[in-house]
Amino acid sequence: MRWDKLAEHQIRKAEAEGQLNDLKGAGKPLKPETGESADAAGFRIMHEAGVVPREIELRKKVEALTAKLRETPEGAEREAIVRELAGVQLRLDIEQEARRKYMRHD
Repeated sequence: MRWDKLAEHQIRKAEAEGQLNDLKGAGKPLKPETGESADAAGFRIMHEAGVVPREIELRKKVEALTAKLRETPEGAEREAIVRELAGVQLRLDIEQEARRKYMRHD
């Protein structure tokens, strides 16, 4: 898995959307004494900017819906949660497959 490519893609996307404007420490070099790899530094920067890859967001939503489903008794509300969970899981599967294809071609 090519995390460096994924991180670079997310950083470029965030830059294009202006999400990295006016960040604390902008324009300053990363501290080399931290021993961070480029990947770790990229993910740290994304985290500080509040940028989360869509795949991670979808995973969290699947977890939340699964927990909610466990607590919901049979009925219309449970059926609605099942439908929503199926849709989110499908989007997650599509994201994961797209990432796999992207990583194989680079």
